Amino acid sequence: MKKATHAAHPDTSPDAYVSALRGWRRDCVETLRAAVKSGATLDEVVKWGHLVYLARGPVLLIRAEEERVLFGFWRGQRLRLIEPRLVPGGKFEMATLEITKGMTVEPFTARRLAAKAVALNKTLGDPTKAAKPT
Repeated sequence: MKKATHAAHPDTSPDAYVSALRGWRRDCVETLRAAVKSGATLDEVVKWGHLVYLARGPVLLIRAEEERVLFGFWRGQRLRLIEPRLVPGGKFEMATLEITKGMTVEPFTARRLAAKAVALNKTLGDPTKAAKPT
């Protein structure tokens, strides 16, 4: 895992997280954040050192690192028709888009991804609980 650009304290607000960023990473995170928040009703928190969006469990994350911004979805493998650049990996049905300097994600696409991810949690429940054996 690449080193984060700043150490986020657990009680850091999402606004403080974004304010600590500089340059293209801040622009990228601000654009993604605005699109996500306009695309779905989500709770926004700083968890695990980055922005996490919740609706019946975790839905998506935005994590700024030194050389990239990660835009990840707990059920991202189901969202690859909307955004084919999502790369599967990790637990659950995670898939993440690695954004580097000069890359873009259209706000319309980010909104669609967020809305579909929330709809999946509404239908299927918390992805962290659904993945555990009963």
